[in-house]
Amino acid sequence: MEKFTEIYKTAISWTKEAGKNIKESLNEQLHVEYKTSEADLVTEKDREIEEFFIHKIKERYPSHYIIGEEGMGEDTSFNPTEEIVWLIDPIDGTTSFVHQRENFAISVAVYEKGHPRVGIIYDPIREECYHALHEHGAFKNEERLEKVGETTVKHSLLGIDSSWLVPNDQYDYRKFHSLIQDLRGTRVIGSAALEMAAVASGKLNGFISLRLSPWDFAAGIVLLGELGVTATTIENKPINLFEKTSICAGNPTFHKQLMQEYLETE
Repeated sequence: MEKFTEIYKTAISWTKEAGKNIKESLNEQLHVEYKTSEADLVTEKDREIEEFFIHKIKERYPSHYIIGEEGMGEDTSFNPTEEIVWLIDPIDGTTSFVHQRENFAISVAVYEKGHPRVGIIYDPIREECYHALHEHGAFKNEERLEKVGETTVKHSLLGIDSSWLVPNDQYDYRKFHSLIQDLRGTRVIGSAALEMAAVASGKLNGFISLRLSPWDFAAGIVLLGELGVTATTIENKPINLFEKTSICAGNPTFHKQLMQEYLETE
């Protein structure tokens, strides 16, 4: 684990450097493009930050592999469960970045042969860095985060997105209405990474998303694993770290109640 301590410290430094770059560019005019739809945005800053990480990683750790949201990481095939892999979302919450200039994050994770080693979620606007090294705890800046407390549905805040409230091919959205009524409340941040960081810090008690890519959740999984949070698919199955998947994360009591009473799994 000693080599990952060095990687961990280096990755935090790079992430803060990238965050400073983004923050200093907020008053610049953005060039915005569409990827899969008009709701799926990408800017030149997304690509610039991903290229920044790729250059740094390839220079310092040439044997490591990279999976990035903007697809600029690797031009050769590899088995992520057999290698050291960096998963990078240069700006998680690009729509928030474009429209609000806040509520977005840089998400960086390092996995070794499919096992979590390093997770970093950095909010450059608030200068809040959530970070974890496997089996060494999780932190918000220099503050060690405590294990999450147990809550039931009626005492919980849940991070969700609007896809739960409209017809979809994964879940009967009408069944979700009773959960909304029973919860203390819901919150939408617009960045899966920040919502998972909010669960880590106790600002949210749980988080659900129908479909995320590995770079969206990889860092969050490292953080939550250090804090006793249960994270599965919405079918209560283990998360495949290198495929698109649904996510249901929360303190163990809350997660169990969600599964048994609302998501109808055994």
